Amino acid sequence: MSAPSGWHNITLEIPFSSHQHATYAKQTIEVDAELQPQAVKRTLEVKDNLLVATFSTLTIRLARLTTNAFLENVDLVVRTLEAFVDEADRKPLS
Repeated sequence: MSAPSGWHNITLEIPFSSHQHATYAKQTIEVDAELQPQAVKRTLEVKDNLLVATFSTLTIRLARLTTNAFLENVDLVVRTLEAFVDEADRKPLS
């Protein structure tokens, strides 16, 4: 993602145990739009087992707030996967 000059760019790579788990995380997180789309641009993609998030923000403060909120969402997804993925993998599909 290329952002206009003066924007602050951050890329985070979050490893998951599989490509499928990274995809679950992406699909879960991307449904929530940024609260300030004029000031925060976000892209999410999956590369192998990595969830790659790229943010461009107008201010450093927004960069901190945005990445913090994103990491809280990732934490929730990871804890949910830990709690349910083994059980879901064991159940046969009907």
